[in-house]
Amino acid sequence: MQKEIDAFVSYLHNVKQSSANTQMSYQRDLKKFMVFCNSRGITSVKELKPRDLEEYVHVMDEEQFKPTTVSRNIASLKAWVHFLQEEGILSEDISTTLKVPKIEKKVPEIMTMNEVGTLLEQPSHNSPKEIRDKAMLELLYATGIRVTELIKLTMEDLNLQMNYITCKDGNKERMIPFGAKARAALIRYIDTARAKMIADSQSNILFVNCSGRAMSRQGFWKLIKYYAKKAGITADITPHTLRHSFAAHLVENGADLKSVQEMLGHSDISTTQIYATMNHNHIREVYKRAHPRG
Repeated sequence: MQKEIDAFVSYLHNVKQSSANTQMSYQRDLKKFMVFCNSRGITSVKELKPRDLEEYVHVMDEEQFKPTTVSRNIASLKAWVHFLQEEGILSEDISTTLKVPKIEKKVPEIMTMNEVGTLLEQPSHNSPKEIRDKAMLELLYATGIRVTELIKLTMEDLNLQMNYITCKDGNKERMIPFGAKARAALIRYIDTARAKMIADSQSNILFVNCSGRAMSRQGFWKLIKYYAKKAGITADITPHTLRHSFAAHLVENGADLKSVQEMLGHSDISTTQIYATMNHNHIREVYKRAHPRG
């Protein structure tokens, strides 16, 4: 079964040119399914029956997995089964009976512009680490990139003359501009802190941890939690909160959805549409508060 999973991931990479995150997500879901199958003595994909997939979904329901997690796993199974059909490994679609759970579209949590400003002012600028932290936070909010994209940035991805970064995701890349405050924080970090922190002077990693090597996702999560607490923000702030805030604030200030979609790297504009809905809700609240007959 591992061989068929590896073949599918290879297909995603070479033929579909899916992003690295997408490939990892499918692989992770399918490996969990393989463990489930092995525990029931199923070691070959040709032994699989519709009831095996149904039972796997039932187990996830019993263990109270979130509907979004169950839905993603079902999508992974269906895509894999269709691939196995196309390759002639399976003669029929054994995933047709799987039902995707209904998912309520939640409005993402965002910060106010004042909260963002307070958060970004928390690093004190007094040490190489805090100079780095300031640059990372400013760039994250200035561009709306994902934390995985932030920690993978190299010096070559940064253009300080034209004020933009290049984000690479598999074979896709996009250029995202940033403003004067992010530029100033980046220049200060590169000129005064990066050389003191980096372990290998030949490394092209833009942001490094206190050991001088590439920062981890967990490391940056701890960093943002620390500064949120320092800022007195009681909400549960994550790196993705800044990404949502970046998008919502752009739309609120008149940016068109197509441009926001391109900057965020959304493949489907319907994903970006939620920020327009949030803006309409905000306008409605302003009207109610301000209009004498609101």
